[in-house]
Amino acid sequence: MLARIKAARDTLRKSEQKVADVVLADPDESVQSSIQAIATRAGVSEPTVIRFCRALDCVGFQQFKLKLAQDLARRGTFFYQDVTVDDSSKELANKLLDGAIASLVQIRNQINEKALDQAIALYEGCNRVELYGSGGSAVVAEDAQLKFFRLGKPAIAYSDPHIQAAAAALLDKDALVIAISHSGRSSDILKTVEIARAAQAKVISVTATRSPLAQCSDVTLTVDVNEDSDIFSPVKSRLGQMVVLDVLAVGVAVRGGTHMLEQLARARRAIDFKFV
Repeated sequence: MLARIKAARDTLRKSEQKVADVVLADPDESVQSSIQAIATRAGVSEPTVIRFCRALDCVGFQQFKLKLAQDLARRGTFFYQDVTVDDSSKELANKLLDGAIASLVQIRNQINEKALDQAIALYEGCNRVELYGSGGSAVVAEDAQLKFFRLGKPAIAYSDPHIQAAAAALLDKDALVIAISHSGRSSDILKTVEIARAAQAKVISVTATRSPLAQCSDVTLTVDVNEDSDIFSPVKSRLGQMVVLDVLAVGVAVRGGTHMLEQLARARRAIDFKFV
């Protein structure tokens, strides 16, 4: 929930952002507070607090507090810490591994079963897949290509924004785009998705909740992780993106039944000679 608030904050109304700031500043106190207390600290009305909760896909204030309490209860074992120049090798290793595990725990708690089922259905209904990502997300797109091409449909990843735009213009209603962006605010990716949708292609986004990219996609697989200011290891979002795409690819494979399993086995046997 904390990651979701951070990801959605800039898309909220100004008054709702004040509520977000109060919760982020002291989440433990917010769990114990009444709606009146939070409204007073934020300097807003109680209906504004309710709108804030609903913007985060909660029915109301009580459900929001429950989800926030569950989030706080899970923080105990693994959490994020910035690496510093004074860390020993063991300390930096522990910090990086704890942060990676924490991001995976966040992803597990965020998985939206309905959205995942819809994404699998979109793949099953398409005849080709194109994956778009830039910067760090370009690496994720290339990794996903290695997963999806084995599922029996053409799959290709593009990282160059010019090629992305040209390729998107050549899609049709039977094509599927998987657009990957941590912030969901990349102008290149947003333009490419706009072109793809104009060509009637379906779009699955792997991005932050309520981001511009999420709002222009047919299905969004959210990745809201605490991508902190740690300049040494900005990898948490990429790890989350890769895991979510793993889940999607395996979901497609499992739904494909015996035929899909045989196909995957053929692909594996084709490269057996590469191993001694």
